[in-house]
Amino acid sequence: MGDVFGRKETGPDGEDYAVRTVPGARAVKTYRCPGCDHEIPPGTAHIVAWAVYGGEDDRRHWHTGCWRGRNTRSITRRWS
Repeated sequence: MGDVFGRKETGPDGEDYAVRTVPGARAVKTYRCPGCDHEIPPGTAHIVAWAVYGGEDDRRHWHTGCWRGRNTRSITRRWS
């Protein structure tokens, strides 16, 4: 995967996910993390991930720690 798509990692459901790190300076909105169901406030570095075969429109914003722990805990917030 190239720069536009980020890196490829296995997601919480075992599928391939495109993953990008969002630096705090570029995080300008509030998001809700599907890993813990808490908000990610503006200015907080985090991860954005989406299923490779689902498309970028299905991307979700995760706390970095929640993404790292995605295989050891269940998702608290499902995709809408």
